[in-house]
Amino acid sequence: MPDPGWSEQLLDILKRPEYKPVAAAVMAKILRIPKPEVREFRQFLKTLSERGSLEIDEQGLICPRKKNSSPKSGSIQGIIKRTSSGAGYLIPLEKKAGEEDIFIPPEEMRDAQTGDEVLVSVSKGRVVRPGQKRRGRVVEILQRANFNFVGTYFEKDGRGYVQVDGTTFPKPIHVGDPGAKGAQPDEKVVIEMLRFPSYTNTGEAVLIKVLGPQGEPGVDLLTVIHEFNLPDEFPEAVLEEARRQADQFDETDLGGRRDLTGDLIITIDPVDARDFDDAISLTRSEDGHWHLGVHIADVSHFIPTGSALDREAERRGTSIYLPDRVIPMIPEIISNGLASLQQGRLRYTKSVFIEYSPQGIPVGHSFANTAIKTAKRFAYEEVLHILEHPKEKHPDLRPDVKELLFRMHDLAMILRGRRFEAGSLELTMPEVKIDFDKKHRVSGALLVSHDVSHQIIEEFMLAANEAVAEELTNRKIPFIRRGHGDPDEVKLRAFATFVKSLGLELKRPQSRRDLQKLLKDVEELPTRQAVNYALLRSMKQAEYVVEEQGHYALAIKNYCHYTSPIRRYPDLTVHRIMGLLADGKKLKSLAKTDPEGLRSLAKHCSRVERRAQDAERELIKIKLLTYLSQRIGERMTAVVTGVKEFGFFCQGIELPAEGIVPLATLAEDFYDYDQGTHSLVGRRTGRQYRLGDKVEVEVARVDIPRRILEFRIPGGKRLPPSEGASLAPRTSRRPKSGPSRSDSKGNGRKSSARGPGGRKGRSRRRG
Repeated sequence: MPDPGWSEQLLDILKRPEYKPVAAAVMAKILRIPKPEVREFRQFLKTLSERGSLEIDEQGLICPRKKNSSPKSGSIQGIIKRTSSGAGYLIPLEKKAGEEDIFIPPEEMRDAQTGDEVLVSVSKGRVVRPGQKRRGRVVEILQRANFNFVGTYFEKDGRGYVQVDGTTFPKPIHVGDPGAKGAQPDEKVVIEMLRFPSYTNTGEAVLIKVLGPQGEPGVDLLTVIHEFNLPDEFPEAVLEEARRQADQFDETDLGGRRDLTGDLIITIDPVDARDFDDAISLTRSEDGHWHLGVHIADVSHFIPTGSALDREAERRGTSIYLPDRVIPMIPEIISNGLASLQQGRLRYTKSVFIEYSPQGIPVGHSFANTAIKTAKRFAYEEVLHILEHPKEKHPDLRPDVKELLFRMHDLAMILRGRRFEAGSLELTMPEVKIDFDKKHRVSGALLVSHDVSHQIIEEFMLAANEAVAEELTNRKIPFIRRGHGDPDEVKLRAFATFVKSLGLELKRPQSRRDLQKLLKDVEELPTRQAVNYALLRSMKQAEYVVEEQGHYALAIKNYCHYTSPIRRYPDLTVHRIMGLLADGKKLKSLAKTDPEGLRSLAKHCSRVERRAQDAERELIKIKLLTYLSQRIGERMTAVVTGVKEFGFFCQGIELPAEGIVPLATLAEDFYDYDQGTHSLVGRRTGRQYRLGDKVEVEVARVDIPRRILEFRIPGGKRLPPSEGASLAPRTSRRPKSGPSRSDSKGNGRKSSARGPGGRKGRSRRRG
């Protein structure tokens, strides 16, 4: 049966050391499952028990699954990543510095699949050469990542089969007699796996849903929704509760909040934004001090703790921004209506007030539950034009609003300068927005600018996030933080070796100052993308944590996500705490928050965040492949994004499609793989294909179901060195320093090294 979203939290609870077996009814209360859904939950428990994910004893109590034995010496627990060859790699859950993943041959994989949590026995054989990976075999599958898959249905010899999308399952899966669920050949379908395929056995599944003919409009969206088990429509009980909140909201009632409706407050958002969750006010006193107000939509007012709305928002964890559709965390009647800071409408907010010295040094902050009316809604483009043309007359713009924009710019640039002085890092990675036609097909793409208008809002969101995190830390109140751990020293040393191969110097790879200088030095050089890509890969991924981990990329000791409760559940949890603090309530009970429960919630939010990012990338990939399938032979300029023994990956610059140039197609020379420099080096010519290089490629092959795009080098030629290629062998020549530009942006993995992890890109990403 489909997973309604209970399994992650349930299995996390079972893993806790203090867990004691309870009955299904008790577990349903722990998970806050509504009474009408308890019967379905009991059936779900039975399914998990049959699959071996948990056990139900004779008294009907839910127990963690029993291990066959305690892990033997040399056995390691981790997550499997399977390759198209049938082999796989184990990513250990607890990885030591510099430790490689463990290679598992096809015959030792059992039926483990990508994402499964397994126990692996590591071979005792010694490593015979540098760089050789440890080998192992799967001993036990502890937890399946997924049972449902999407693929293409076909029939053969009177039997039904499905070829699962991607390359994880190279052979078709048998789904029984033909015509199940009315499926027709070449239609996309969803299957539930009954027996996973292995090295020696074929797989078997049951067909549970037909999505529609391959290539039909909307089928690619449904494919990704089911492939990633994304939430879709809201349950009726949740929608009904949202409607009640709308009926109860009175725009004339301040609700006992601080009245800021007379203050000059504005919003700045993308031109196509659908919701507006942050607004800004800024004044300057006679002593030169800045007084910043960051006003965030008070979503928590409309979502009581433990309500159906809250349970559903927690289950979803985040809004999901797909290329042609948004799957919101909260019903749109609230996210785009009641809580959206629309111009001229009274809206409830939570406000952070920060006072700065003339030099931008914070001297104090406070918090309040407030009510505001925004005076003006701006798009980024409008703000940029005003700032770039200060003497131009704007008859439709109030003078006080125009003055506010220039004050905001001045303070933001001061804060930005101080942030980089403190060691904040910034990677300048190009961000591309894909355009679609009315049938949701790719029609083109454009580069997304991250200009000063974006930077203004970004700095103020960062400031609010940091102020909130500092307040909660000082009060010793547990909360969900946004953590970005220090990078692995081994990876940083490898990065230093790589930049040395580019003729650059990084004496102290652990030094923020040296890293900052390197990024500035390459800003205007052809090697800029190579350095930025390599440094990004050396960084850890940002995640939600409870421990005081700090944020390495931002150089901030205490940091959290607070400014986007409309689309991120961690922000909503922090809002609830800040609301109580603002009213001076329940401080003692807040300090007694269950850290284990909070830690489990943080892990859940990190998982669903990564799932959302992966789903967005996958749907973009499918749409780009569909677009390029009609353009075989078309040429484009691309940048090398990865180098392996079997070829190199590259991504188009104007159209961000990523594909592979197989080594076998580079017929003009024999190439050796140099792991230290992330490059393929020609034996005869010395020609290199190196991470970050620009290359001219043409589309050679497209396989949409397997998600494969192959490029080839036209005539074996590459762009000249002035355009970013590396035709000559490695040198040690030092480059001249170029002008620097510092801007920080992004989300997900990019945000871990570039910014606050949440600025609105199209209609959503904010710090």
